[in-house]
Amino acid sequence: MSFATAPVGAASAMLLVGTSTAVSATIAGYPVFTGQALRYALAAAILLAVVGHRRLPRVRLTARDILLLIALAATGLAGFNLFLVEATRHAGPAMIGTVVGAVPLVLALAGPLIERRRPAARTVGAALVVALGAAVAAGLGSGSLKGLLLSLGALAGEVAFSLLAVPLLPKLGPLRVAAYPAALSVPMLLAAGLVLEGTASLRLPTLGEAAAFGYLGAIVTAAAFFLWYDALRRLGPDRAGLFAGLVPVGALLTTLALGLGQAGPADVAGALLVAAGVALGQRRPGRDAAARQRQDTRRQDTRHQDTRHRDTPAAFASHQPIG
Repeated sequence: MSFATAPVGAASAMLLVGTSTAVSATIAGYPVFTGQALRYALAAAILLAVVGHRRLPRVRLTARDILLLIALAATGLAGFNLFLVEATRHAGPAMIGTVVGAVPLVLALAGPLIERRRPAARTVGAALVVALGAAVAAGLGSGSLKGLLLSLGALAGEVAFSLLAVPLLPKLGPLRVAAYPAALSVPMLLAAGLVLEGTASLRLPTLGEAAAFGYLGAIVTAAAFFLWYDALRRLGPDRAGLFAGLVPVGALLTTLALGLGQAGPADVAGALLVAAGVALGQRRPGRDAAARQRQDTRRQDTRHQDTRHRDTPAAFASHQPIG
């Protein structure tokens, strides 16, 4: 994916994630955490198969890399699902959707800060519009204080899903960053299912449920995660985060396409606000591409300079991959 097509990849990823709403309705009776474990296990198998097929160069995982991958799996995947499920017991879907809909705003602020740069006023303003659109589409809703806190936990997990990936992407690439946390989250989710739902969480899915999990694993997880992380690497968390507002739009389009509901004025207004915010946050691609190309050139020059000083036989041996 080139820089010019990165916005298309980000938009496609979030629209695909939005389709999971309608599909999830068909598996509402299946144990939640076991279902998510099946979904991520299938996605990890697909992504790792692609990694092997493409024969990507081996990379050495440092202790920091491993900790980041575990944290990403625990917060952005397992933790997000745990908070989301518990939040539905104490708050309405509208309230949860409104809180989680603030993801673009949080990424617009936090993304640049972790990269040690100032948030762009234009991107922050666009994120506010996107978050407003998500709130309008969801409705402000109602719920308890506990429901609000759990919704904030789900929001934190959704933000961690992107921010914890940022330092891993340059070294591991989007395929591995999508695959490794998905695999690591499987035992976490199975354990959560056993603790919260008991042995009933281990039942086999029906054929219909298996088909739904197949779609969620192959399309909503494997394909969408790869597209998202590839776009995140190229656009940065602040600009890519704007596209997170398209999730409710994808849910709306899927609902209409499958004849499961109708679009009300709030749905349409929210979708239009999200689209306007995403468009507002996109700068001229040529300028951004040139700037990033200059940054990449400087990084490569720095690496070459460091290599001239480090590439002794002992140093070269220490850089060989081990798996």
